[in-house]
Amino acid sequence: MSRLSTQIIKAGLIVGTLDIFSACLYYYLKTGGSNPLNVLKFVASGVFGKTASTGGSTMIIAGLIFHYIIAFSFTAFFFWLFPRLKFLSKHKILTGIVYGLFAWSIMNLVVIPLSNIPNRPFNLVNSIINAAILIVCIGIPLSFMAHSYYRAPVLKNPGNQKVPELAKN
Repeated sequence: MSRLSTQIIKAGLIVGTLDIFSACLYYYLKTGGSNPLNVLKFVASGVFGKTASTGGSTMIIAGLIFHYIIAFSFTAFFFWLFPRLKFLSKHKILTGIVYGLFAWSIMNLVVIPLSNIPNRPFNLVNSIINAAILIVCIGIPLSFMAHSYYRAPVLKNPGNQKVPELAKN
């Protein structure tokens, strides 16, 4: 497995875990103690529709799998994008904020509307909190991890794989 693939797997696991933990915590606090695993059933409802909410552990596992597929997709895309857009390496925090907002936009304007999740009315407070979760749990960590990965010297490079270089500051 390439060094980049290993880094994407690590980063995807980290940001996926941060995101789902934060989403479950927010749901638990918002609902006054409801089972946070309902968040995973909600994710599963993107494929299975309303039946996911009455499903048991199968829907929870399906939701977790779908969640990590999405997290890995955003991670892989960011690691692909980072060396190609040099300005991303200039401001780690700003890059993370913008990418978190990008992730929120894609999820709420593309993925959810195309899924089997029933339409819900827009809620500004929930949208701000959910965007903040994606900024803090996905955007900023990915920005720092990609910056670290692409700036780190390659000590071992089995197979002489080409590693993209960034412009020097």
